[in-house]
Amino acid sequence: MLQYTRSVIFIIQMYVAMPIIGLGFAPWAMFSRKGAYAACKTYSRYVFWTARWMVGIRCEVRGTPPEGEALIAAKHQSFLDIMMIFTALPAAKFIMKKEILMTPIIGQYAKRLNCVAVDRGKRGAAIEKMVADVNAGRTEPGQLIIYSQGTRVAPGAKMPYKVGTGVLYEQLGQPCVPVATNVGVLWPKRGMLRKPGVAVVEFLPAIEPGMERAEFMDILESSVEETSDALMAEAGFKQVTDG
Repeated sequence: MLQYTRSVIFIIQMYVAMPIIGLGFAPWAMFSRKGAYAACKTYSRYVFWTARWMVGIRCEVRGTPPEGEALIAAKHQSFLDIMMIFTALPAAKFIMKKEILMTPIIGQYAKRLNCVAVDRGKRGAAIEKMVADVNAGRTEPGQLIIYSQGTRVAPGAKMPYKVGTGVLYEQLGQPCVPVATNVGVLWPKRGMLRKPGVAVVEFLPAIEPGMERAEFMDILESSVEETSDALMAEAGFKQVTDG
């Protein structure tokens, strides 16, 4: 009961802090993309700090985040992995569903960071628009983050890897850095309870450009899923097996 109460207080203060920090950085962010990055990273680090002492979640980044242009293909389990991956990269931007652009604070900052919005309900058109938008913005180097399963996936759940990541890998001609995580064990996609432990995102060895799409997708999925399973077991998650 005590941990649940702490979790509720943590969640409330986290969302109260979002507009305060967002509006506080707004004058700088309106005129400088550096200001937008500073605002988002300041907010993320504030959440990491409060998560540690309020609910006992310690955030840890493993592996080597890329410094130059790269496609980041990540496992997505909760809001926490978004902040951890973003903060670890020097110039990150996300591929996201277009509805997010309409949300207060987050939507405005997403636009300032040149995030790529797609309509997930129109799969073929979404992939075409995603590639076109990415190509149109290639004059600005950075790390483009895509969630290859298209949504948050709870620990133990299985969901296919979508072809959009393979299309981007082919079109961009950049290294793809897979990212595994266990954050959903401690910070689930639904519910209020936050469990104490070490939340990890791990940057895995880059997949160099030039592979056939099918081979690339097989390597990406196996590396992310195997490492995520190991990280979740480390956090205390027990996989339920049939039989």
